[in-house]
Amino acid sequence: VQLQASGGGLVQSGGSLRLSCTASGFSLNYYTIKWLRQAPGKGREVLSCNSVSDGSSSYDTDSVKGRFTISRDNAKNTVYLQMNSLRPEDTAIYYCAADRPSSYGCYTPYEFPYWGQGTLVTVSS
Repeated sequence: VQLQASGGGLVQSGGSLRLSCTASGFSLNYYTIKWLRQAPGKGREVLSCNSVSDGSSSYDTDSVKGRFTISRDNAKNTVYLQMNSLRPEDTAIYYCAADRPSSYGCYTPYEFPYWGQGTLVTVSS
């Protein structure tokens, strides 16, 4: 199971980016997908998750609520993270991670087992 996050880049404060999470050799349609990020010198934080079990989406970081949106395009085997009104503090490496369906949904007691390599987002002030 290999994931790839893409779509990062340099954007000015207030701008938008759309990140994509794609997969090689398997369908993301059957996996719960989570977006996370890690800023320089900081710990990793969970941003958003879409559960394949019930189709629900959650946003776990208050600072991105109302600005970031997770979505799926099953035909393209892609999960997106639309990021609007970007701020300098959103600068980080962004990762997508996947897990097979479980009764835990997005809130597993273990780390999601499948990860992409990350894409760098830099927001200038």
